[in-house]
Amino acid sequence: MSTVNDHATSHPVPYSTGDSKITETTIAEMRELAARYPVGRSALLPMLHLVQSVEGRVTPEGIEACADVLGLTGAEVSAVATFYTMYKRRPVGEYHVGVCTNTLCAVMGGDLIFERLKRHLDVGNDETTEDGKITLEHIECNAACDYAPVMTVNWEFFDDMTPESATQLVDDLREGTEVKSPRGATICSWREAERVLAGFPDGRADEGPTGGKASLAGLRLARERNWTAPNGNGGAPAPLDPVPGPRPEDQPGRESQAVHTDDSRKED
Repeated sequence: MSTVNDHATSHPVPYSTGDSKITETTIAEMRELAARYPVGRSALLPMLHLVQSVEGRVTPEGIEACADVLGLTGAEVSAVATFYTMYKRRPVGEYHVGVCTNTLCAVMGGDLIFERLKRHLDVGNDETTEDGKITLEHIECNAACDYAPVMTVNWEFFDDMTPESATQLVDDLREGTEVKSPRGATICSWREAERVLAGFPDGRADEGPTGGKASLAGLRLARERNWTAPNGNGGAPAPLDPVPGPRPEDQPGRESQAVHTDDSRKED
């Protein structure tokens, strides 16, 4: 008759490899994260990123470690780990390459980029190349629509992409060529990026510009025209065009840009 222990040995926990890299140092860092919050369980999300930085994915051992530190059940931790797409249950390559295929990026070429990369890398969605370098995934909106179509490498932006520039990007990554985000840092490994997301800075937060021309266009225009936000006490916003000279609505062929209230839009 098999004992409970024999049964556990012959039927390993799904996705477990039995070679967990979680050490006492990792547990200490989990406790450090939990101590940063008034309620310790609020640290679960960064703790799962920490697990990924160590294990390369969210493992059963990582789930149990988080549960033990926070006083939760494994089921509670698993419910969170399986809800958010940034937490992976399968090993991720050295570089996680995401292609936005949400509406605007898709119509601007995101679908074509994703299909080209699948053929070029010989992988499907959420699969990793044989050399372990690239994990390819189609992802939802990155809130960078002003640069569509957008890709990410380990969550760093790559803007205005084309099928050609996308294939060159993944080739550079696989060959070990240094790659820099146009609006971020030099690309590190996925595990290193996960450690930063866990809340352990790598000292490179100010490397590279954080905002591009398209993102800052509205701010630049507001400064040029002295536009301000409402004062928070019910006051109206500043006029749209306070600078001296003819107002746009007074120029032939220009539609009025004046700010209207609900009353001014009522039909006669």
